[in-house]
Amino acid sequence: MSALVAVGGAGVAAAEPGYPTFPPDRNQLPQLPSEPSLYDMLPIPTPAEDPWYSDPPNLDSYQPGQIVRAREVQTRILGIPFPVYTKQLLYRSNDVHDNPIVTATTVIVPGIPWIGSPRPVVSFQEAIDSTSSTCNPSYTLQTGTMKEALLAQYWLAQGFAINVPDFDGKFNTFNTYAEGKMVLDSLRAMKNDAGLGLADSGIALYGYSGGGSGSLRAAELRATYAPDVRILGTSIGGTPGNLEAIAAYATRERPGLTGISNFTMWLGLVSLGREYPDVFRPEELLNAEGQQLLRDFQNRCYATIALSGAYRPISDYYLPGKSLESSPEILKVLRDNSLGHYIPDTPILWWHGLWDELIPPASVVLPTVNSYWERGADLRFYTVPVPEHVVNAVTGWPPAVAWTSALLRGLPPGPRFKADFQPLPPGFPGS
Repeated sequence: MSALVAVGGAGVAAAEPGYPTFPPDRNQLPQLPSEPSLYDMLPIPTPAEDPWYSDPPNLDSYQPGQIVRAREVQTRILGIPFPVYTKQLLYRSNDVHDNPIVTATTVIVPGIPWIGSPRPVVSFQEAIDSTSSTCNPSYTLQTGTMKEALLAQYWLAQGFAINVPDFDGKFNTFNTYAEGKMVLDSLRAMKNDAGLGLADSGIALYGYSGGGSGSLRAAELRATYAPDVRILGTSIGGTPGNLEAIAAYATRERPGLTGISNFTMWLGLVSLGREYPDVFRPEELLNAEGQQLLRDFQNRCYATIALSGAYRPISDYYLPGKSLESSPEILKVLRDNSLGHYIPDTPILWWHGLWDELIPPASVVLPTVNSYWERGADLRFYTVPVPEHVVNAVTGWPPAVAWTSALLRGLPPGPRFKADFQPLPPGFPGS
């Protein structure tokens, strides 16, 4: 259901009937227009309107990573055409229940010659964090609105190819192990396209926040799901490890800037409900206002999800006697999809801010990091001594570029280390 804002003749925005008002003591916004409603105005058809994304009639007969169809497109940054070769591949993968699905990846190759070895590849997992296929990078790279596109240029300038998968699928799920499958199958599809010439390339995975989730899940699943995919290393940051812990944190009212974190659970409830409809039943968990908000979140990109869900704790919308903690099936899904079920068999560089209003390190990240470390992961973890989630997307990115670039040029990953600097007092919000 698309949440549109009608603007009257007097210029006053009116919400849909039944859209919850917000308490005067909360820093909340009224109902906002959705990004897909704006994309509908562009000449490039959205994925829902583009038959290129359609399932083939015999999807079961395709193997994971097998290409369904391919096309060349124009990559744009801020709407301006970018001078690179871009090919999109629609390929078969599997959802979290191992049912066959199709999704897309975009492979970008710079015009810089690469001599002496197969051209290396960075698989760039954007933090999609959205509930509409219109927000997936296969579409936003064409419109020039992919929010992380500028980061990729520093790998392209070195001559590396970039793989950018729609790793949440065309139905936009979130934070499940299906993300890792879709990343790995995108790399299989890339290797299967003979025209790209990347079949023997070394690959590094990169992602921050939700992108880190897809990257690390791919690294965890590689040995068992796709041993044919050659991964040299994975660099991630700002990524939730324990989904139970982040649910406990983000479903309740939080002070100051940490109240922004509430939006993550609206996103999680929508997306996980698509993979587990028999478990996530809004009518059994939320009151009428909560169900209305959940419907509003069904067709949005990250920006208006964040703005609409901030300072709106789901706990305020529970039915009497209901909560995530009183729903053992929901808790099981969160446990089953938390990171750390498998140990990657390739090197990892992982960073996190010492204070993160969305993903507090002490409860959500460090237990998974410690588990990796104790179980022998080839891990380099450090806490960035700078606060705030978005800030740390920038502070950790230059080391990530340097480290992945070194791996792709044949240098060793360096020694293991764990530098989890924690200067804030226990229980400090966002720590």
